[in-house]
Amino acid sequence: MPSPQDADLLLQPQGAVEELSKPGTSTLFAEASEAIRRKFGFECLRPLQDRAIRVALEGRDALVVMPTGGGKSLCFQAPALVQPGLVVVISPLISLMKDQVDGLLANGVPAGMLCSAQTPEERRTVYEELERGGLDLLYVAPERLAMEGFFERLEAFGMVSLAVDEAHCISHWGHDFRPEYRQIGELRARRPELPIQAFTATATPAVQRDICEQLALRDPEVLVGDFDRPNLTYRVKPRRNLNDQVRAVITAHSGEAGIVYCLSRKDVEKLAEALAAAGVRCEPYHAGMTGEHRNRVQDDFQSERIDVVVATVAFGMGIDRTDVRYVVHASLPKGVEQYSQETGRAGRDGLPAECVLLHSGGDYHNWKHLMERSAQEALERGIETATEERDAGLKRLGHVYGYATGALCRHMFLLEYFGQRASDELREKGCGACDVCLGELQRVDDSQQVAQKILSCVVRCEQRYGAGHITDVLRGADTARLRETGHDQLSTHGLLKQKSVSEVRGWIEQLSGHGLLATTGGQYPTLYLTRTGVEVLKGEREIQLFVTHTAKTEGKRKRRAAVSAAAEVGLEADEALFEDLREYRRELARERGVPPYLIFNDRTLALLAALKPSSEVDLLSVKGVGEKKAADLGPLFLERIAAYERSRSK
Repeated sequence: MPSPQDADLLLQPQGAVEELSKPGTSTLFAEASEAIRRKFGFECLRPLQDRAIRVALEGRDALVVMPTGGGKSLCFQAPALVQPGLVVVISPLISLMKDQVDGLLANGVPAGMLCSAQTPEERRTVYEELERGGLDLLYVAPERLAMEGFFERLEAFGMVSLAVDEAHCISHWGHDFRPEYRQIGELRARRPELPIQAFTATATPAVQRDICEQLALRDPEVLVGDFDRPNLTYRVKPRRNLNDQVRAVITAHSGEAGIVYCLSRKDVEKLAEALAAAGVRCEPYHAGMTGEHRNRVQDDFQSERIDVVVATVAFGMGIDRTDVRYVVHASLPKGVEQYSQETGRAGRDGLPAECVLLHSGGDYHNWKHLMERSAQEALERGIETATEERDAGLKRLGHVYGYATGALCRHMFLLEYFGQRASDELREKGCGACDVCLGELQRVDDSQQVAQKILSCVVRCEQRYGAGHITDVLRGADTARLRETGHDQLSTHGLLKQKSVSEVRGWIEQLSGHGLLATTGGQYPTLYLTRTGVEVLKGEREIQLFVTHTAKTEGKRKRRAAVSAAAEVGLEADEALFEDLREYRRELARERGVPPYLIFNDRTLALLAALKPSSEVDLLSVKGVGEKKAADLGPLFLERIAAYERSRSK
C-alpha cells in the first residue's frame, strides 16, 4: 500500500511513460495497477511511480529519490502485491516499520515485521507466516539483516528483492549516516543476482552516487522526482521573541497538528513549558527522556491527543501523521538536507501547510563551533575521516545559512540545491508560496550604501572583530570596549545610528549569506571581506538587502485542508461535516488502537464530506477508499454521513 503520506498523492500521469522491454513486465504491471485500485482505491500513478514499479517488476536495481510525501513507499510495496516471493524492506526505525505494516494490514496486504521490540511470541508468529509463504512484505532493521544466518533464512522464505528505505543513511556524505547501513552492501557479494532498490527523500547528486557505490547497484535506474512541494509555504524570519513568534504560528493553525524543532534539550523543555502555560496542547520530546516517555509522546501525537510536539531532531523520521499543518524551526538546522526532511513532515497529504524558520547569526556560529570541536575530539581518538566529515558538514551548514539569509524564492533554492532546474514559469512568476514571492520581505531602498557602510566598518576594524562589535560601531554605541579600541573615533562610528540592533545584525547576516562576508573559526569568530565583498565595497558589484517583517498570518486556518481537497476536484467543502468526520475518525481509532490517519486521512475525509456518498458503490468512487476499507469502514461512515444529513434537514 502507499504509506499514509503517499496515499493521496497518486495523480494522473503527465505524458507517456516509456515501456520496459522485459517480457511479461507489462502484464505484471497491469496486475499491479488493478491490485492498487482494489486494495487502496487509486486509479492512477505519478509518472515516476509508474516507472519505478515497472523497474522493480523487471528485477532491476534502482535508486529512487522522491521528496517526502512524493509516494516512494508505493514503489516497493506495489510490486509485492503481484510478483511471487517475498519483498524484504530495510527500514531504520521500529515506529516507522510498525506504521507501514499497520497500514498495509488495514488495506488487506499481508505484511509483517521483525524487530527487537517484539515479544518472542510475536516474532514466532511472523516466522510461522513466513514459513507457510503467507507474507508479501517483511520489514526488518539493518542490524537484523546482518545477524548470522538471517539472510539465509530469508532466502529460504523466498526472498526475491531487497528494498532499502532511507538509503541516504548509507552515505558518509549524507546528513544521517548510520554505520550499520554499510553492511547492506556486503549482501551483493553473497547473492549478486538479488535485485536491490534504494529509496530516499533527500539526496544531493553526490549522495546519490555514493548510495549506488556503497550498495554496489548494477547498472541502476536512477529516478529522481521533483523536489518542489508546492503545497508548502516557506517563511524565514529573524528570531526576536521566540515564544511569541512560535505562539503566533500555532494560533494561526489553532487545533491543527504541528512540530516545533529546537536545537537543544534545554531549549525544548523551556519552550514546551511556556507553550503549555499558554494553553497549547503540547509535549516535549528529546533523547534525554526515557524510551517509554518518548513512545508515549509519539503515540499521543499520532493519536491526536496533543496538537504540538516540541522536539529536537530526535523526533520525526518515524512519524507518518499526514495532517501536520506546520513545522517551525526555532533555530537554524545544520543543513538543507535536514531542513528539507524535517519540513517535509508537513503536508504529507498534499494539502496546504506552513514551514517557518526562525534564526539568528549566532545559530551559524554555534553549529560551526560544535562541528569543529567534534572533529577535533574525533581526530584525537584516531578517526582519520574526521576532518573530511567536518568540512562536508561546514559546507552543508553554509548552504542552509545562505538559504536563511538570502532572498531567493525558497522553492527555487531547494530545487536547485538538489540538482534540479526551476521551470521558466517559476523563475519568471515566482512560487506564490514563500515569503519572498509573497512580497513579505521589504527591500531596503539604499541597499548598496548600507552594504558599503557595513563592509567599510569591517575593514576599518581591521577585520578582527565579530558581528556584535561591528554592530555597536555602526550604531554609534558609547561603550568601554569601543573607547578602549579607539573604534568610537572611526569614520564609520554611528553611520547607522538610526537603525535598530536587529536591523543591522540582520543585514550583516544577509551579507554573510550572499558570500560578501565570511567568518574565521574558533570560539570567537571574526568577520572579514571576501573577494565579492571587496567588489561591492568598491562599487563594482550591486547588492540588494531586505528588511523582514511579520506577515499577517493571523486568523484560523483550521478548515483549509477540507476546502483545498474539495476544490481540487471542483467541489465545495462541507466544513462542518468534515470536522464531524474527523471527530468520528478519532473515536474509531481509539476503539481500534490505531492512529486516526490509518482509518482515513484528511484528504479522503474531505472528499467524503464534499461528495457525501450514500452507497458502497458511491464510496468506492472516492479516492483513498479500497475494497477492504469499503467493506470494513464503509457502513459506519455512510451512516455517519446520513445522520449528519438528517440533522441538517430538520
